[in-house]
Amino acid sequence: MPPVSYGLERYDQPMFDFKKERGDLYGSNSSPRVVDVPEMTFIAVDGVGDPNTGEDYSSAVQVIYGLSYAVKMGNKSVLEYVVAPLEGFWSVTDEDFRGGGSPIADKSAFVWTALIRQPDFVTQDVFASTCDVVARKKPKLDLARARLVHFAEGLCAQATHLGPYDDEPATVAAIDAFAVEHGYAIDLGGGRRHHEIYLSDPRKVAPEKMRTILRHPIRGESI
Repeated sequence: MPPVSYGLERYDQPMFDFKKERGDLYGSNSSPRVVDVPEMTFIAVDGVGDPNTGEDYSSAVQVIYGLSYAVKMGNKSVLEYVVAPLEGFWSVTDEDFRGGGSPIADKSAFVWTALIRQPDFVTQDVFASTCDVVARKKPKLDLARARLVHFAEGLCAQATHLGPYDDEPATVAAIDAFAVEHGYAIDLGGGRRHHEIYLSDPRKVAPEKMRTILRHPIRGESI
């Protein structure tokens, strides 16, 4: 379930970085661990289909990056920061995808949300004004697809997958086994989904060296 190339501009990296602020959530630790993810703000776009072949995913991520960089550049007086990594929530249907490391053969059946975390100062007013700016500069982007969302993911188990996206099932299986061994139940379904955070740029990093945080929601208390 990879991010794709978009011909994005490059900017100097300022001081504030979400990944450094919460290393427990963004650190590249290959060993599974439990995290409690607080409420965050995101720009998100929903879609359906194969991310590798369908234009829907590519255009969605262009929208998210276009808005995220516009927020950054338009609010330097508020905060200098590094744009957060691309993330994705993935499912097929609640019945078909319950984790455990099973590969998804029919990628056209994916239901996904592509998103990028935003600083806390990004309100609905900031989002709306940013959409106006981007609409004037990039009129071909379908900004109506984008929305600003706030949510707390809550209790999850996660690990960093090293390697190609198609090899993720082994890491997913390890995450789920770890959670169960420590007294938790996997809590996919009902709006809680498989979550990926893309730490590597596939345009620049060999597939075997790519790092992707994989996260599954869990419930129950440790025993």
